[in-house]
Amino acid sequence: MFKALIGAEKLKDAIEAISSLVDEAKFKLTADGINVRAVDPANVAMVSLELTKDAFDSFEATEGEIGIDLTKMNDIMEMAEKDDRIEIDLDENAHKLIVRMRELSYTMSLLDPSSIRKEPKVPALDLPVHIVVRGEDLKRAVKAAEKVSDYMSMGISGEVFFMEAEGDTDNVRLEMTKDQLIDLKSGEARSLFSLDYLTDISKIAAKASEVTIDLGKDFPLKVRFKIAEGHGEVSYMLAPRVESE
Repeated sequence: MFKALIGAEKLKDAIEAISSLVDEAKFKLTADGINVRAVDPANVAMVSLELTKDAFDSFEATEGEIGIDLTKMNDIMEMAEKDDRIEIDLDENAHKLIVRMRELSYTMSLLDPSSIRKEPKVPALDLPVHIVVRGEDLKRAVKAAEKVSDYMSMGISGEVFFMEAEGDTDNVRLEMTKDQLIDLKSGEARSLFSLDYLTDISKIAAKASEVTIDLGKDFPLKVRFKIAEGHGEVSYMLAPRVESE
């Protein structure tokens, strides 16, 4: 059983966060909320989403999982206005999800969860560097880096957090001191990442007032931020591109 009512903007943010990496996902339902974990087809990036029942106007669910075509769900959500309330109802017998908003009612076929890629195990990483920035600052750095390269490095130089891209002839670098950051736990860190993924991640993170970044030296990047007025969290993990000596 699954029946819920939620604000359109909260649901849009949640769906967009997952669909930035994958086209389909398994949604785990519990009495306390919804959990999703998925990895992109290239095994380069992973997304995790937690949405507690407090993010909803009303929420009822028994434990289980449903498979959702995120492309279809995004198409449906495009019809919603910012202030709409979205009613969601699971028809278990027909294996369909009913989505209602104002005068519109959509009946969407669900995917077999067993046909969806198995969710990944989260690697246990103790990353030494912890940075908290505004989402718009991360997006700005990524947008600038796209002008000169396909990759961007992130790291720490003393008490300065930097994001840098080097092209064949050009270079762009954004530096933020400890005073310019929301928080900084300094240490040794520098890793290179694909801008294809960082662009998608930064577009989602841009709405967040605080984005937590965890880094190491040639280690995966972890990016975390709150959604749904603090009642949900999105977490990304991105593998580095190890530079040859």
